[in-house]
Amino acid sequence: MNHVELTGQARTETLLITLSGHDRPGVTHTVFEHLAEAGVEVVDLDQIVIRRRLVLGVLVTVPDDEVKLRDAVTQAAGELGMHVEILRGGAEDHRLRHRSQVTIIGAPLKAAVMAEVTGRIAEAGANIDRIQRLAPYPVTAIELAVSGPDVDVLRTTLARAAVDLAVDIAVQPASLLLHGQRLIVMDVDSTLIQGEVIEMLAAHAGCEDSVADVTARAMRGELDFEESLRSRVALLKGVPAAALDDVYERIRLNPGARTLVRTLRRLGYRFAIVSGGFSQITDRLAADLGIHYARANELEIVDGVLTGRVVGEVVDRAGKARALREIAAEMGISEAATVAIGDGANDLDMLEAAGLGVAYNAKPVVRSQADTSVNVPYLDTIMYLLGITREEIEAADADAGIVTPAPPV
Repeated sequence: MNHVELTGQARTETLLITLSGHDRPGVTHTVFEHLAEAGVEVVDLDQIVIRRRLVLGVLVTVPDDEVKLRDAVTQAAGELGMHVEILRGGAEDHRLRHRSQVTIIGAPLKAAVMAEVTGRIAEAGANIDRIQRLAPYPVTAIELAVSGPDVDVLRTTLARAAVDLAVDIAVQPASLLLHGQRLIVMDVDSTLIQGEVIEMLAAHAGCEDSVADVTARAMRGELDFEESLRSRVALLKGVPAAALDDVYERIRLNPGARTLVRTLRRLGYRFAIVSGGFSQITDRLAADLGIHYARANELEIVDGVLTGRVVGEVVDRAGKARALREIAAEMGISEAATVAIGDGANDLDMLEAAGLGVAYNAKPVVRSQADTSVNVPYLDTIMYLLGITREEIEAADADAGIVTPAPPV
């Protein structure tokens, strides 16, 4: 077997065999039959099929009779009607480098965007080791395995690219945490559900516009959340408690919410909703969706009407982060194994505390400070950040008897 010396250590020389052409049964088997006869060792292997076009790369040690192997592989490729390229070189350097998972989401995802993003990755001194498609619809999601600079350097570089190109880009360390049990902590209003519950309640008191204005300012970070909450709740004094049932019936989940919870529960994930809204609503949502934990404010009700006050400590910006830490500790997992999703300024501490903080269709102040942003109206897009593909989601649903609508042609 052929060896060369590199920094005082033996390093095996290799052959990179790359075949490309029309895919058919038996291509990989044919190649490995010839490699087996040569007695080589497999160092690395990758294969991809796109629209029945196959690209197969095999990195092997150099055999004693290299010419014979080259001739055999070339002849096999000719019989298969495929193109083959064989390159000789040294083995790959397996010294540890920083490895990151970069997820790009666009609707649509244009070639110009990919050109700019990959260019900025190269300028940062990083190398793209592998690319795979996570979803073809309703958004296009692509995952890049990247090695090179520290994840924070890459995240800063690509955060600027995401803003410039109006796409979503997430950068995470490629660690074991990506494959383990995680806790997903979600805001409720305008994140899990469409709209704001307090505004829906305010409609029953005839003050929806006033409450909506204060809510918007609080979510932008212009007002203290607890103070703004108490002032808005005070306007609900005298509203019948039955209005809560009416509001609950009118709530609409954001697209993909049920799919997100259903799929990740199958994988052993745990869910929590932590809301500046009201437990009379969030507890019912948790029961309906199968969410494990719920934290929210409690409206005081006396003699069947709202008093205009909340009971107990307010779940504010700091309270949301505290809830995330407490639930993670109860589960026995680190904060690094948590994902937080929110849209308003009162979610910022929670997003900062999480291992991955996701600004979901968020206010500008939140997008600028979160680890990553998702700006498409599909909550299940979050799963692409975890490396889960659309095909895997639909296959799991099919096994459970859940019919998925056909994708657009």
